[in-house]
Formats: sequence, C-alpha cells, structure tokens
Amino acid sequence: MARSAAGILLRTPRLTMREFTAADFDEMLRLDSDPRVLKYINGGKPMPRSEVETIVDRVTGYYALYPGLGVWRASRRDNGAFVGWYCLKYCPPTTDVEVGYRLLFEAWGNGYATEGARALVDYGFDQLGVTRIIGVTHPGNKASQHVLRKSGLRDAGWGRYYNRRLRLFIAESSERSRDTNRSFRSFRSFRSFRFGGR
Repeated sequence: MARSAAGILLRTPRLTMREFTAADFDEMLRLDSDPRVLKYINGGKPMPRSEVETIVDRVTGYYALYPGLGVWRASRRDNGAFVGWYCLKYCPPTTDVEVGYRLLFEAWGNGYATEGARALVDYGFDQLGVTRIIGVTHPGNKASQHVLRKSGLRDAGWGRYYNRRLRLFIAESSERSRDTNRSFRSFRSFRSFRFGGR
C-alpha cells in the first residue's frame, strides 16, 4: 500500500504508527533499557547499545524487503509522545505472520496495546489479504495474552518460536467470515482508524 512522505502506516483514534528511521535510535534504546519492559523478553536484562543498533538497522531495512509488513514506531496523536512499537511481521523461523508490540512502561494500562494490536490485525486481513495471524507470549505474561484475546486472536495452546516454547494465539480470516458478530466489530474498528495520510 502507498505510504505518506512521513512513512505513516495508519492512525488509530489515539495513536500514529510510522516507519522507524535511524533518528529514532534513542527512543528504541530507552525502550530496550527498561528491565520492566524486558521482563518476559530476556529476563529483564537491559540490552546493550550495540544490540539496539543492530535491531534498528534490521527494522529499518525490513520495509523494503517485505512491503506492507514491519515494525512501526508508535506515538500519541494528541502530543506526539513516543509510546513504543507495534509489529506485523514474519515470525522466525516460520512464515507465520505475527502481531506484536513493545510499549514504554509509562504507557501501560491505558489500552494502547489492544488499540494498536487490533488495528494491525484488521490491517493484515483487510489490506494485505493475510489469511492467518499469530501472537506469541511468554507463558507467564498474562497481560499480553489478554491483549491478544481482545484483539481477536484465540488461544491455540503452545508453539515453538524464537527457539522457545511459548503460548500461541491465532486469528484466521476464515474464522472472521464465519463469525458475523466479530465481523461487525471488526467493521466498526476498521472505520475508527485510517491508513496512511492524515
């Protein structure tokens, strides 16, 4: 799909998602230096600067390799403040498309996780034509599991991703078309945000 000059993917009622650039490094470093944010990622160990540099390089190169997919910087629409990132990307080592997010600690508890994840699930199905979207979490991360359920994914037990045994959640386009109630909710959600532009 077409991007605006600013690389904006979509806007939800409270968030703007756009492509990352090298200039966003300090924000990514801040996010990945907080032990609270990384509790279920790597046990809460802050990532070294060199690792974050590698992540930013990989993220900024992803858009050209896989058009329509990627990791997007998220900010508040009311004041422009950085809140974290959301992703819709291939989940290694598989070809499954994964929805995910990582938010600053101070952004927790405001409903941003569900708002952004739900928007990306709709985007994946309605704009990209993806037929299946997964979400994976650490077994102990009950909050993220709740977010995935609220974003339209069902509990599918366990899967092996990122060389770990993780809780697996799945949404499929065929399930959405069979569930008229869910389709209606998705339509209302779809109308509440815009792709690209303003």
